[in-house]
Amino acid sequence: MARAQQRAWQRMLSGRRLDLLDPSPMDVELSDIAHGLARVARWNGQTRGDYAFSVAQHSVLVMEIFRATAPDAEPQMLLYALLHDASEYVMGDIISPFKAAMGGNYKDVETRLLGAIHVRFSLPAAPPAALTKAIKQADRQAAFFEATNLAGFDVDEARRLFGEPVVAGFDIDGFDRLIRPWPTQEAHDRFTAAYHDVAPELI
Repeated sequence: MARAQQRAWQRMLSGRRLDLLDPSPMDVELSDIAHGLARVARWNGQTRGDYAFSVAQHSVLVMEIFRATAPDAEPQMLLYALLHDASEYVMGDIISPFKAAMGGNYKDVETRLLGAIHVRFSLPAAPPAALTKAIKQADRQAAFFEATNLAGFDVDEARRLFGEPVVAGFDIDGFDRLIRPWPTQEAHDRFTAAYHDVAPELI
């Protein structure tokens, strides 16, 4: 008797069923992304504070760092920055050392899912290489600030792992608010607000 095919979809609170191996943009909803990312902890939860530092909050921080380093960035570019980790609303946040150890098709699944998310929000599936590089730099700067402010890293160690930040914290609008961990609902709401702050300009 043939073995039943294993389920590869997840039911979302919106009612959508997202196929993780062959994701459709039609099954991607902002409410599901915000809900999921607000509940996924960065650094496997090993951060200071009364709340976990969520991927939703990290995403807003990366967008603001990118905005500070590229003040003339178009709304489409800012949206790419906000959504750079959006696939983690279903895949979770696996720390980089573990990703490297896993190998396999993890990156392919992540890339397909992120492409579907981009298309859902009227973006090309893959951003230009130069933009990807700039967002990755903002992502590494966010990791530096999170590591030194929340995760117990000293500055020299963080500098070796993530590089020297191009901008200082005080150069980022509202940095103290952005680096202080938000409660789950606030993370959800601020991520959603960041999306709506940028997305209307794309219409």
